[in-house]
Amino acid sequence: MKIRAMWLAVFAVSSSGLALADTIVVGDRIVVRESNVATPDRGMTMSAVEKKFGAPTDRHPTVGQPPITRWDYQGFSVFFERDRVIHSVARG
Repeated sequence: MKIRAMWLAVFAVSSSGLALADTIVVGDRIVVRESNVATPDRGMTMSAVEKKFGAPTDRHPTVGQPPITRWDYQGFSVFFERDRVIHSVARG
């Protein structure tokens, strides 16, 4: 249930038009603040993300339909639908 709540918050924030802010996960909470963390752009492929940012520190199993995958890096997480980035979240 926490994952679903997180996804709803991520999509609500990402669709709110806050172009200069990042969605930051702090503990179990999601907050929005300015950040200079470089993250992958929406639409990048998994291979392009790995080429630009290197191997992730953790790859979570794919879940759901459409298939959603999360990769964790130092300082941010990347969410993919199939093999394309749908959102990047900087971690505080």
